[in-house]
Amino acid sequence: MVTLNRIYTRTGDGGGTRLASGEPVSKTHPRVSAYGAVDETNACLGLVRLHTGGDAVLDGILMRAQNDLFDLGADLATPDRGQKLEWEPLRIVQSQVDRLEREIDLLNGELSDLTSFVLPGGTPAAAALHLARTVCRRAEREAVALAALEDEVVSPAALKFLNRLSDLLFVAGRWANEKGAGDVLWTPGANR
Repeated sequence: MVTLNRIYTRTGDGGGTRLASGEPVSKTHPRVSAYGAVDETNACLGLVRLHTGGDAVLDGILMRAQNDLFDLGADLATPDRGQKLEWEPLRIVQSQVDRLEREIDLLNGELSDLTSFVLPGGTPAAAALHLARTVCRRAEREAVALAALEDEVVSPAALKFLNRLSDLLFVAGRWANEKGAGDVLWTPGANR
């Protein structure tokens, strides 16, 4: 359990921070960028939930995703250096990815087929979901860049989770647009 009894410590004033393992790193470290983008995704979902209009299905999905994003942040903030830690680090597991896939299938099963790409917009919830999707895609790119570094490990489940979450947010955006009926579609070359 986490106890936060002091919010400011002044330890980051010089541009450094510590990972969950205690390892000191720059705030520009790719690992910090990755879990920072995950945190931004979570904040976007918090804003989305202000616009779900009491849709219990969608709000429940987003609440679970927010909790899992904290799990992912903890996972990314605790590097696997091949050494035993004093505690069992929290890691994203395949069952969390599987749940996202089930939720994608649930929402997508009620949507009309797409005939074009979808422009971000429509209802406030849909527009916010599309913003969350783009931030999630950035978090995925940051995590992939971290995983590509020689001495850094990111689990395959963590990478899959971000990929599936962005897919879920796309489908949820359509769901929030009257199950696709209110989608704003791209018209190629419309303004030539």
